[in-house]
Parts: sequence; C-alpha cells; structure tokens
Amino acid sequence: MKFQKRLLRAEPNFQILTKLWQVNWLYVILICALAVVGYIALYSAGGGTSRLFAGPQSLRFCFGVVMMLGIALMSPAFLVRMAWPLYIFSLILLVAVLRMGHVGKGAERWLMLGGMQVQPSELAKIALVLMLAAWFHKISYRNMGNPLLLVPPALMVLAPVALVLKEPNLGTAVIIGTVGASMFFGAGMRLWQIALLILPVPMLAKVAYSHLHDYQKARVTTFLHPESDPLGAGYNIIQSKIALGSGGMWGQGYLHGTQGQLNFLPEKQTDFIFTMIAEEWGYVGGITVIGMLLLLVFGGMLIAMRSRNQFGRLLGLGISMNFFLYCAVNLSMVMGAIPVGGVPLPLISYGGSAMLMVMFGFGLLMSAWVHRNSTFGEATQGEKD
Repeated sequence: MKFQKRLLRAEPNFQILTKLWQVNWLYVILICALAVVGYIALYSAGGGTSRLFAGPQSLRFCFGVVMMLGIALMSPAFLVRMAWPLYIFSLILLVAVLRMGHVGKGAERWLMLGGMQVQPSELAKIALVLMLAAWFHKISYRNMGNPLLLVPPALMVLAPVALVLKEPNLGTAVIIGTVGASMFFGAGMRLWQIALLILPVPMLAKVAYSHLHDYQKARVTTFLHPESDPLGAGYNIIQSKIALGSGGMWGQGYLHGTQGQLNFLPEKQTDFIFTMIAEEWGYVGGITVIGMLLLLVFGGMLIAMRSRNQFGRLLGLGISMNFFLYCAVNLSMVMGAIPVGGVPLPLISYGGSAMLMVMFGFGLLMSAWVHRNSTFGEATQGEKD
C-alpha cells in the first residue's frame, strides 16, 4: 500500500490512468448508444445526408466525450471551488442575452460568441446544480431546519429563473426551478418548509399566466384545443400526433416516414425528433429509446446514492433530475400532453449548446462516481470534519 501511494505521488500520469479506469464505462457506453440513435435520426432528418445535421452533431458529441472524461478526473474539492465563479459567469451571460441577445422565433435566448451561437440558459442549469451541491455540502442535515440558511440558495434559484423568464423561455425556467426544488428536498428540507413553498403555487401560476406573451398564451390554448387553428398555432402538435400514429407497431421504415420526409413535420431535427423516430421505427423503436433514456436517469440516481459525500449525492441528484426533466418535457410535448415549449431531447436533438452542456453535466456525474468514496470537508452535526 505504501509503495502504491509513493507510485501515485511520483507518477501523475499513472494516477490519471487509475481515475480513467474508475470511470463508469457502462454508463459511458449507454451515453454513446443514445448519441448513435441521435445520429441515425438526424441523418434521416437531413434527407439521407449527414452534412446538414448528423455530421456537425457527431463532432460536437466527440468533443463532449473528451470534455466529460476531463471533468471526471477533477476532484470534488476543485469543483466546489469552481462553483461560485461558474454560477456568476452564467448569470452574466443571462444578463448579456437580455442586452445583446440574438432573437429567434419570438424569443431572445442566444448569444454570438466567437462566431458560435450559445444559449446561456443551458449553462445556467448546470451551474445552479453545481452551486447548490457546493452550498448544501457545507450544511449539516440538522441545520436545514434553519430558514435563514435556506434564503441564499433560494435566491440562487430565483435569479436564473427570473432572467430566463425575461428572455422569455418558460419551459427552461420551469426546469431550472424544479431542479432547484429537488435539490432542496434531497438536501433534507423539512416537510413543513416544502408545504409552505407549495401553498402559493396556484396563486403564482395565475399571476404568471397573466404576464405571459401572446404567443405563449396561444400555446396553452392550442394545447387545450389544437383543432381550433390547424394551419396556425395548432399545426405543430397536429402533425406530431399524425406522425406518431402513422408509425404503428414497427414503423414505416427508415428514411420512409411520410410526415418527416415530406417536411410536414416541423422542427423535425430539434423539438420533434422523437416523433420522427416513432414514425420510422414505430412503437417498438419509441419505447426502446425511452427505455435507454430512463436507464441513464436511474444510473445517475444510483451514482448519487453510492456517493459517500453530500456533494456527490446532490450533484448526482441534480444532474439526473435535469436530464429527466429534459426528456419528460420533450416527450410530453410531442405527444400533446403539455403545451409546446421548445425543449430538445438530450443527446438526440440537434443543437450545440444543449449537447455540450448535457455532456458537461455527465462529466460532473462521472466525477461524483470516480470520487464517490471521498469524504472531504463535509459538515456533520453542524460542524465540519
């Protein structure tokens, strides 16, 4: 054992290889499998060519894998130190979007940085998870009953939610708020505190609806009565349901989906990519993809439970919940269960910011797994070790 410790100190490269060996490679393979599904779907969305969507997306994924493995090697102590700077940086980008953002489809959500279009709200979700995990890591379970200690993290959640709502981006704002609430619960928030937070939700929902933009209210109306405007606001969801139903049990065949290949299906490479998969591969293909997505969620939760430190547990919970909400909102949206909100399907939909930030999140998850036995700087019974 002493020889091994001396070897690790003398050979940094050996230590890196040891950490790489400890990465959950089964989880990484599942991530890659979903990325392959995304490549196949985007190849079809591009009309049988990889030049439009599949090629650029595969390059982003390869870069994302390298980034994920690099973050997996970072120690939890280093990630805790980086939490504040990354969180502040994400807020600065969100403010910059409101000042000089690129407008697309009625919303101001993107920044042009170095010739590349970036969506800061994607970074804000991951930065918030990292920030809350670092904050609650320093607080014991007993101290969670102190309301004063919950005010700072509550403000940490409200700040990005308010800025994202201002863009406006209602779907992402709801995801950010829900992820933050789940981390409060995971950190040991008392039931009476949760009840106090839930009580004003109906009133806040009514106030929020009154402040929605006209196109957002139209989405709600379309969700309730899509047939009221079949060629306008209801067009997307109607075509999505037609494509889902036409797939049947086994699908119409790869590259032979009528709604997708004839361009009746809107945003088939982004928001409605699952609809295209279900049309071409049928019920069996759709359920298979959903099963793979759920395996990633359950795997992330397992990583959270296996961590011996609060930081790793909350990091795993936050990243897994963020991924789950991404999937749940997109799938519910294309099936007509909720209003259309412009949320992509992670690892499958076309998009640079979403892909890179999902891989960034998986990198944090892998770091929690690699360092799951670490017990650094954790408060116990109100005191630090």
